Amino acid sequence: MELTSYYNITLVFISILIAVIASYASLNIVSRLRRSSGMVRYIWLTAGAFSLGFGIWSMHFIAMLAHHLSIPVMYDTFLVVLSIVLAVVACAIAFAIVSVGLNRGLFIFIGAAFISAGIALMHYVGMAAMVMDAAIIYDPLLFVLSIIIAFVASLAALYLFFYFEKNANQKYTHLKKIASSLVMGAAISGMHFTGMAAATYESMGIEHNHAHAHSSAAINTTVMGFTIGIGMFLLLTIILVSTFLDRRFQQKTDQLQFLDNMYQSIIMTANDAIVLADSEGTIIAWNNAAEAIFYYKENEILGQSLDVIIPVSYRKAHSKGLKDYVATGKEQIIGKSVELEALRKNGEVFAIELTLSTLTNDENTYFSGIIRDISERKKNEKKITELVYRDPLTNLPNRRFLNNYLSLSIEQAAINHQSLAVLFIDLDRFKYINDTLGHSVGDQLLVEVSKRMSKYIEKKDMLARQGGDEYILIFPQMNHQHAAKISQQILDELLMPFHFEDNELFISASIGISMYPEDGSEADLLVKNADTAMYRAKENGKNNFQFFTADMNELMAKKMRLEIGLRKAVINNELELYYQPQIQVNTGHIMGVEALIRWNHPKMGIVSPAEFIPLAEETGLIIQIGTWVIETACRQAKEWEKQGYAPVRMSINISARQFQQTSFVDTVMEIIENTKIDPQYLELELTETIVQDPVYAIPVLNQLKEMGIKLSLDDFGTGYSSLSYLKSFPLDTLKIDRSFISTVNESGKDAAIVKTIINMANSLDLNVIAEGVETNEQLLSLKQDGCDEYQGYLFSKPVKAIAVQELLQKCMQEKSLGPIVEV
Repeated sequence: MELTSYYNITLVFISILIAVIASYASLNIVSRLRRSSGMVRYIWLTAGAFSLGFGIWSMHFIAMLAHHLSIPVMYDTFLVVLSIVLAVVACAIAFAIVSVGLNRGLFIFIGAAFISAGIALMHYVGMAAMVMDAAIIYDPLLFVLSIIIAFVASLAALYLFFYFEKNANQKYTHLKKIASSLVMGAAISGMHFTGMAAATYESMGIEHNHAHAHSSAAINTTVMGFTIGIGMFLLLTIILVSTFLDRRFQQKTDQLQFLDNMYQSIIMTANDAIVLADSEGTIIAWNNAAEAIFYYKENEILGQSLDVIIPVSYRKAHSKGLKDYVATGKEQIIGKSVELEALRKNGEVFAIELTLSTLTNDENTYFSGIIRDISERKKNEKKITELVYRDPLTNLPNRRFLNNYLSLSIEQAAINHQSLAVLFIDLDRFKYINDTLGHSVGDQLLVEVSKRMSKYIEKKDMLARQGGDEYILIFPQMNHQHAAKISQQILDELLMPFHFEDNELFISASIGISMYPEDGSEADLLVKNADTAMYRAKENGKNNFQFFTADMNELMAKKMRLEIGLRKAVINNELELYYQPQIQVNTGHIMGVEALIRWNHPKMGIVSPAEFIPLAEETGLIIQIGTWVIETACRQAKEWEKQGYAPVRMSINISARQFQQTSFVDTVMEIIENTKIDPQYLELELTETIVQDPVYAIPVLNQLKEMGIKLSLDDFGTGYSSLSYLKSFPLDTLKIDRSFISTVNESGKDAAIVKTIINMANSLDLNVIAEGVETNEQLLSLKQDGCDEYQGYLFSKPVKAIAVQELLQKCMQEKSLGPIVEV
């Protein structure tokens, strides 16, 4: 006979609620289980298994209590316990599989199968535990449907849970987790009530009922209710504990997530490249700055070897260092900032600053590199170095670099007991090229000179530009013989012509040499002594080299004293003019005088012009002195005229440096106006150096000529291009150099040269004055050749103005003062 039954709706609702609560708690525990390891993982696994297992069991038996049959029901203790164990074990296996498989579908499928199996086993074992006077008969279709409902609902619940957890940053996360729990609760409840619907109960008789009623192994409903209460208490305890731990864990997770997000944000937005690699050198992290520096996108570089950003020349050393650190844990650059080179995607090698650190996790070693592109800084440093240590024109080391290098070379030579040579090189006549052709050509010449001299230096040597047209060569490990050989080679090299556009330039050089240790043990002293030797080379005719000797210091000291004295001489009126008469050959009359400067030093007495005029040229004092000479000589000429003497021509020597002043013409004009001298009685004597630049000289000479001033070319015949001046320049007078006159009666060649000069001058209607006439024989020869005037000791040495005045007085009284020779 089939028994009737009904449900207590309240208990049914409670059972379903327990299933949902247990599902929510257990699913949360699963999420923690996936993020745990070690002992913590097993604790969460046990808690999850008991939470869902006891939840399923409690839901089942509360629902069983809600189901009322018309006969008494008791429960078999063993089977009740077995149902609990089966539920817990099945859930534990399911959770372990799901947590290991993360979000992969197969593992979720297997996990759902075990959970549904646990639900079904617990249900049907629990049903078998019923002790009653009735037999349970199941509808096969509903029986299978109950299991299918359990599986499908479990699968859906797990899928939704992991889907929502994967997208945890979306809104309403907790509501979506609750939805997953409701689906899981539906799996438990749906399976149960479908299974209950599949069961029918048929009575088995009074004897059977009596036997079961007295079974000692059975549990009545009161005890079952108490057992369920304990189970509920355990379930609620697990839920409360897991909820508390979940909240704490969630807070910690949120904090870690926030810190991780912040860390990721800092890394990705950092100005420096941050690269993470494993122990094999494989790149596993790459930030935005790394993309900007190396030109590789993140998807291009991840998984690649670090070799792709390391220059080929460094790869072997890098690989060895990586292996050594993994093997020993020691690496010199870990934790330090070092400057290296890196390789961009386009093949460009550039400078970087690398700070390397390591991280060990689960016995794996990772390398973190903070990389800064310092290529721009290196360029700037190079520019600064070039500004500080390089000559901007020639790119040679400058004086500062030279001094440092020379000091180090001296120290090394002292240690190794070796010699060292310092060559001080100065170009001859460079100022003339600079002034006549312009600084642009001068700069090109300096660069080319640098290139030519660079041929003779090796890596251990140094060529530096001291400044202007001065160079210094340092030769470590060099003796006197080798220094002399190199010096001569450089001199020969510089004699070769230089070509710049349409200009062919010829220069020479003077070289001074000092040797370590005999000429000094300090850089400054060696340079100074080489400089001194260079000046001796210039005094010896230029285009030669001289080794420093001890007596040169005394000469330089004298020169320095002379320079100081000369500066004072201008202020203290120690300079004075002497005058040498210029006599007409045929009449013996005084036609003019040449103004010659003398320096009456308070201690040294009369200083020869040959000593101080070159010094005045070198220091620039010649401009001030030259102006003084012109003004003083003009005033004196005017003074003689005021005293009633016939006007005489005043000849004044003009230096090249003085002539090249842009204000020279204005200065002469102002002196003429101030002294009131008639310009026709002023004659300016020009040297060959002045007229070697026709482009500049001719316009200036024309201006002077237009003022009525006479122009004379001094020392004619001594230059290799003097003949061209006769037709190019507005000259009035030629002066034959004394070197020809002194041997005119002894050398047939000199006599021929003098005669030729006189004939050319006469044909060009130029006045001819012979210098240095000391004998009647010389004068006779000049008269025979048709020379116009002469000056020299034969008539008078240079004398003061008062002596000239006396000669002029005699000239007024007599027709002739000079010797008259008969032809």
